[in-house]
Amino acid sequence: MFGFESEITMNDEEFRLIRDLIYSHCGLFFDTDAAYLLEKRLGKRLELHHLSGFRDYYHFLKYNRNKDQELADIMDILTTNETYFFREAFQLKAFTDEIIPEIREAKLKSGDRSLRIWSAGCSSGEEPYTIAMLLLEMGGFAGWNVEIVGTDISQRVIQQARKGLYGKSSFRVTDDTYIRRYFTEQDGMHRVNDKVRELVTISHLNLLDSNRISLLGRMDVIFCRNVLIYFDQCARRTVIESFHRTLRDGGFLLLGHSESLMNITTAFTLRHLKNDMVYQKPLPPGTGGRP
Repeated sequence: MFGFESEITMNDEEFRLIRDLIYSHCGLFFDTDAAYLLEKRLGKRLELHHLSGFRDYYHFLKYNRNKDQELADIMDILTTNETYFFREAFQLKAFTDEIIPEIREAKLKSGDRSLRIWSAGCSSGEEPYTIAMLLLEMGGFAGWNVEIVGTDISQRVIQQARKGLYGKSSFRVTDDTYIRRYFTEQDGMHRVNDKVRELVTISHLNLLDSNRISLLGRMDVIFCRNVLIYFDQCARRTVIESFHRTLRDGGFLLLGHSESLMNITTAFTLRHLKNDMVYQKPLPPGTGGRP
């Protein structure tokens, strides 16, 4: 898969040691069926660092002074980052037609002119830029402080997101109107325009790093779509607890359609909207009404 076939094999103990170290770092969990995948994807790292086996590589990951950079590098190898603009249209329609109007009405009543949205696991940036385009199309936020934060654990896709330059595969369901209005052609690709980019901040973030997450500040909406599928139940619970702390009361959590909070937490309310089902952080007792 990566143009390299390692002759060095990984035994069961080495697999467990490396698997558990990766899990403790970022929550990605590999069961025993993934041992061969881990062996092949990490084999090239042994050659790169002149190591004789996977036990040496485990010690490198645990004790070497460059261990943090190495863990960051292998996140690019081990994570899948397939995405595109305007993914999961029904959910986005719920976002524009129901969630945002509800949030905006409540904020106008309270005098709060801020809107903060987090795209957690944003990959190469299509999701946060999609959110920005949808808000620009909606209008009604003149004079507001609108901020969309995209984060991912992969340094490689973060760099791509910051460039904002995309090929044909990213536009598989994108209406030509959006391409003409919000992109500029460049060397056979399309670059996101500044009016979209100025709404979006892209940052590196490990979803298990609760201290870093606390620095993001409060959010009105969190998108975390098709990310939890890579975590086991314990890591999912840790991430969802961080989301709950980060959301403002009445804020919304949007997961992928194959994901749910069943058997993870009862701290969110499942809202059945016209276009989709989403999770909402309840308002404190006695507050009354919706956010």
